[in-house]
Amino acid sequence: MKNPAKALITLLLLGAFGGAAYFSVHQTTLAPGSASAIGGLLGSAVPVELTGLIALDVEPYFKDSRVIKVLADNRITANVKRIGSRDMAAQAVPGQSPDFFFPSGVVAANQIGDAAKNAKLATTVYSPFYTPMVIASWTPIAQILAANGMAKEVQPKVWNVDTAKLVQAMLDKKRWKDLKAAQAYDVGKSVLVSTTDVRKSNSAAMYLGLTSYVINSNDTVTDKATAQKVALRVAELFKRQGYQENYVNGNFDDYASIGIGKTPLAFIYENQLMAYALAKKGVAADMVLMYPQPTIINKVVFVAASERAKALGELLSTNAKLQRIAVEYGFRIGDTAAFAQAAKATGLAVEERITQVIDPPSFEIMGEMIEVIAREMGQ
Repeated sequence: MKNPAKALITLLLLGAFGGAAYFSVHQTTLAPGSASAIGGLLGSAVPVELTGLIALDVEPYFKDSRVIKVLADNRITANVKRIGSRDMAAQAVPGQSPDFFFPSGVVAANQIGDAAKNAKLATTVYSPFYTPMVIASWTPIAQILAANGMAKEVQPKVWNVDTAKLVQAMLDKKRWKDLKAAQAYDVGKSVLVSTTDVRKSNSAAMYLGLTSYVINSNDTVTDKATAQKVALRVAELFKRQGYQENYVNGNFDDYASIGIGKTPLAFIYENQLMAYALAKKGVAADMVLMYPQPTIINKVVFVAASERAKALGELLSTNAKLQRIAVEYGFRIGDTAAFAQAAKATGLAVEERITQVIDPPSFEIMGEMIEVIAREMGQ
């Protein structure tokens, strides 16, 4: 890989591929409720003022007046600034580092951890909430996929998608009008899952990780030769989409506002549609979530870079009010039943337990594949 390309891919991957729940994260473990500096800070009468860098995903959460109040009740003030997850690691420097980082995804968290280690900064990592990757779709589309053996309704308005079969149909350049029972969507456009731009976007990089897995005979890509071969095939799925948004909400906005004609299948974070349903107090009658089998989990990771920031990490992870508010922003927490109940109140059906989760390729292998795709897309 040429040096300029390496630099580009490294910067991309700091923010891209927010990663699987089972990816390793550099961390110092600290048991909730243990006698530690956390207990001392929360029990102290002295206010704690923290500075932090946060991802776009959690900015509305930190601006919520209820979150601010819970922190204030625990004598914590969090002064936050939103920047891209890819840019956070550069801020982990001696004497200038913020008290905490809150990036989207474990890959960015690992990069921060590495930078902090090089700067001789101790870090502690928490994972307060997470969200799986899903396909936002419509009932007529789900029914067409089911008629062609690519999907199955596992409970009312909750669909599982056979990822391998759907990817194969896309690689075979199937068109909607050519599928069985396509009367409800008898159009000539290609069967494709809409994504954001893989060269710039986390969710699209996660789509790359998922599609590369099934193309590689349901196995994680582990070597450069295979990465280059598989990436050439995946590149077709991106190129044939045409223009792709490069920010997290662009693809979802097309799905929610323009509808089935523009976006029959959208690869998104589950929390995007959940937050939409909660804000709107419902969803359109034919909006459905489809869960790829397998899929990938995106964790929102809190990295405490100072001793006193551990109190905030602990609070976000264990405080019942803060956890419930996170659900209102569409995130899953340890209490999956609470998440499912919140969704039910809006009429949005969700799969309560996500069991088929894959491990993504390594950082270096992802870099190889993104470089191939970027070249194929003309950049």
